[in-house]
Amino acid sequence: MKVVIDRFEGDVAVIEWGEATIEIPRGELPAGAAEGSVLTVRFEVDEADTAARRARAAEAVRRLRGQG
Repeated sequence: MKVVIDRFEGDVAVIEWGEATIEIPRGELPAGAAEGSVLTVRFEVDEADTAARRARAAEAVRRLRGQG
């Protein structure tokens, strides 16, 4: 997936993502990224973080049901 850096506002990059814009901290961008740069975005699943979030959610449900 491709996105474009529209502009910088202080320490934030405004990114064009299709019809929408998102803001990303400038420090999260690759070195040399500038206004007009086209970036490739890739997604990957963080298995450890996903498992931790699921465990926290399951624990919250147990507490709400009075089972924990």
